[in-house]
Amino acid sequence: MSTSRRLRSSHITQGPARAPNRSMYYALGYKEEDFGKPMVGVANGHSTITPCNSGLQKLADAAIRAIEDSGGNAQVFGTPTISDGMAMGTEGMKYSLVSREVIADCVETCVQGQWMDGVLVIGGCDKNMPGGMMGMLRANVPAIYVYGGTILPGRLDGKDLNIVSVFEAVGENAAGRMSDQELKRIELHAIPGPGSCGGMYTANTMSSAFEALGMSLPYSSTMANVHDEKTDSAAESARVLLKAIERDLKPRDIVTRKSIENAVSVVMATGGSTNAVLHILAIAHAADVEWTIDDFERVRQRVPVICDLKPSGHFLAVDFHKAGGVPQVMKLLLNEGLIHGDCITITGETIAEVLKDVPDTPSADQTVIFPIEKALYKQGHLAILKGNLSPEGAVAKITGLKNPVITGPARVFDDEQSALQAILDGKIKAGDVMVLRYLGPKGGPGMPEMLAPTGALIGAGLGDSVGLITDGRFSGGTWGMVVGHVAPEAAVGGTIGLVHEGDSITIDAHQLLLQLNVPDDEIEARRAQWKAPAPRYTRGVQAKFAFNASTASTGAVLDSF
Repeated sequence: MSTSRRLRSSHITQGPARAPNRSMYYALGYKEEDFGKPMVGVANGHSTITPCNSGLQKLADAAIRAIEDSGGNAQVFGTPTISDGMAMGTEGMKYSLVSREVIADCVETCVQGQWMDGVLVIGGCDKNMPGGMMGMLRANVPAIYVYGGTILPGRLDGKDLNIVSVFEAVGENAAGRMSDQELKRIELHAIPGPGSCGGMYTANTMSSAFEALGMSLPYSSTMANVHDEKTDSAAESARVLLKAIERDLKPRDIVTRKSIENAVSVVMATGGSTNAVLHILAIAHAADVEWTIDDFERVRQRVPVICDLKPSGHFLAVDFHKAGGVPQVMKLLLNEGLIHGDCITITGETIAEVLKDVPDTPSADQTVIFPIEKALYKQGHLAILKGNLSPEGAVAKITGLKNPVITGPARVFDDEQSALQAILDGKIKAGDVMVLRYLGPKGGPGMPEMLAPTGALIGAGLGDSVGLITDGRFSGGTWGMVVGHVAPEAAVGGTIGLVHEGDSITIDAHQLLLQLNVPDDEIEARRAQWKAPAPRYTRGVQAKFAFNASTASTGAVLDSF
């Protein structure tokens, strides 16, 4: 076993100064021989705030035992979480993206402040994933990510349910297409226990991306939290981390431009969340890797969608796991030259070595993963749209739509709640283009997600016929004619803040266009009259986020100075 990073620090090993340092450890039960062992952090995201994180303690316990059995000292600390599903549609949703930065700060601070030799991060809910990875990359000691696992589907009348079922049912109920009693039945049965939301929503998208990056173990990203294999995988992750500490294999050795391209390719192939764009930009920034929003479009144009997964498809993560999961998808992409097989992983093997025993073709007895030649869509689903409404870029999820093109009158809202009420009151009609603004990183602040309005549109039967654009974000459970991350945002004078009620707007995914159909001189006249709104928060974490956040097109990070 390599000498502890802590022991390599001269202020501890030389002279009397080491006595108070060691005394603190003796109080924790350390013995003299423990000081020659690596100090391994376990960043535990367990909480009883949300089902996503309520099942993490057993994974932490398994990892701690494995660290100690493998000759390390486990040092456990906590990270917070915000439940997007619970906060959706409330002021609390504005703390979701903020929590990504808080989690990253927690991991970096504890690992660096306590001079740890490595860290195992355990998380479940959406922002646990990128926040933990960003902290790992900043600290850059040997590290591995342990995903808490997906939830099992709810069941009602022989059909699978998940969190998005509830939001869409609300829209159906408001449209008179579902009774109050049926809505209540769905509410009671949709979430059966611990684990993260079950489709290829943000948590499962990011866990799959981490596996493709090489920062999590093969198959671990799609396991269910309640299954024993998830606990076993947490223990194995700890053993692998101890070996990485011996080899001094660090996150920035693994997370490179080529491995990020692998991760984005898997996001495209699986039909993953729009949030992956924002979070992977932030992860690349933390890794000091050059990666721009235009790189997503480059990858999209060459990688097909080969998985039939919710929200725009039919299956859940548990089905994806049974069908072969991320390794099966990566093997198909590798055989077509669509990913880089020479990227190193946390196991010390290359991607090609990890995938060598994975079948070249998916099993014929499943319909979740398709061969490349039978792809559901010939190109990826996360399109980067530009135009006078989004010169820096915006993100559209274009799969599952009959025709991803619309030109219609703007229906303008400066907050989410009034937009949702307009849908529920039947005031939004087919052909409208809803504009939800002042909801970006600075304007929200915190760039809240919009699952309530988009779910209501789907429930009302308007998912294919109403456009919705925003400088905020969308839940990974969203689908429809929606465009998010519009940049520059309204709060800094972006064109989205200059749209008037009734203006003509075009969303055209074929031409990658997001356009306000108003003459340039009129737009500039409006710009000259525009005034920045007063900050919504002037103290605390929201004020700090609003002041420091970069534009969405660079990941909404706080340390891009």
